Amino acid sequence: MWFDESTFYQIYPLGFCGAERENDYGETRHRLHIIKEEIPRIKELGFKAVLFNPLFESERHGYDTVDFFKIDRRLGTNEEFKELVLEFHKAGIRVVLDGVFHHTGREFFPFREVREKREGTDYRFWFNVDFYGNSAYNDGFNYENWEGHPELVKLRLENNDLVNYLMDAVKFWLKEFDIDGLRLDVCYSLPYWFLERLRSEVRSIKPDFFLLGEVIHIGNFREAIREDRLNSITNYECYKGLVSAFNSDNLFEIEHSLTRLFGAQPWCLYTGKNLFSFADNHDVPRLATQLADRRKIYALYSVLFTMPGIPCVYYGSEYGKEGGKGDGDIHLRPAMSEIDKSANPELCAHIRKLCGIRNTSRALAYGNYEKRVLQNKYFCFERSRDGETVYTAANISDSPVNFYVCEGEGDDLLSGNPVALNNVCLAPFSSAIIRKK
Repeated sequence: MWFDESTFYQIYPLGFCGAERENDYGETRHRLHIIKEEIPRIKELGFKAVLFNPLFESERHGYDTVDFFKIDRRLGTNEEFKELVLEFHKAGIRVVLDGVFHHTGREFFPFREVREKREGTDYRFWFNVDFYGNSAYNDGFNYENWEGHPELVKLRLENNDLVNYLMDAVKFWLKEFDIDGLRLDVCYSLPYWFLERLRSEVRSIKPDFFLLGEVIHIGNFREAIREDRLNSITNYECYKGLVSAFNSDNLFEIEHSLTRLFGAQPWCLYTGKNLFSFADNHDVPRLATQLADRRKIYALYSVLFTMPGIPCVYYGSEYGKEGGKGDGDIHLRPAMSEIDKSANPELCAHIRKLCGIRNTSRALAYGNYEKRVLQNKYFCFERSRDGETVYTAANISDSPVNFYVCEGEGDDLLSGNPVALNNVCLAPFSSAIIRKK
């Protein structure tokens, strides 16, 4: 499918556009043009799809939705977003939105009515309400929330009217904006029957619609990825494995995860499936901040783009933007105007080259995974499909290394140089992506 063959660029719209941290529900600001102006750059980098974090009306950060049918007034209007999607499509870039169906903000109109009318409204059945308790906001009743955050009100998906409302919202986004997919926030807490209902609804309008589930726990979610549910889930295991392995000079760690998830053994969890891969995002420290030795960043991205999965780059990280947790994660979500596009041209060029390689290789989009060489500070793995074989080799040591992969020759798609596969030579802190001849 198109998403298996795509490279993604992630944008947190409220941060990217420099929106206010709190919604004052005042006049509409018109900031979506800031994203529109970046489309040529995103296309030139080679990305085939963009993943937007929440952009519907919310109280603060987007995950506290207030109106499922309206673009946040801090960003612009529905018509402006419709035009933005059209411009992305003209550039050959698909558009995926963030669907938040587990919880809402307290100003979501059904919950506001519960606060006003208590037992006097049927909207009370849209939430898990305890009228004999009290909340942190002294509502005179209590309610389930997301993981101890009372500002995020948990939805009671067992209510058919609520589910119909959410499905109507999705169909509205599809028909009005022509979106191409959804990332399902807190998908690990969404029941499978809800995923099946959602799949049925979107398939009736757009058969190749992409459904991505956010899964932050390292567990077995294999049953979530099937034709009537999801196309993919977020690969937090390899995100953590990449950063830890490259920081500790222990590539056994990431290789273990790659084999455990994608190897040929019958116990491997996701063989033949593409998980959504990343080195950072809107919820975790940026890679340039996490990586102790930034000379390793090039090799890490080479592994990210060529291991099994759908690679995604978080906006600004192509320039080596730093950012850590704290203060409501504001440092993870800066305005694009605050990012120095001249800061790291070498990294930007490297990611551009990786996008071109990944976008044109069926072996990297669909191929199997096999370990070929493994030491603490260098390793090599193979991807093959339909007669194409690609080897990725990475060296994170400060010394050159030579190793044997197999007999034969290939071309390094990064440098353009020929490579003897029986004597692969890697300079310190370097990588090679070799297509076998």
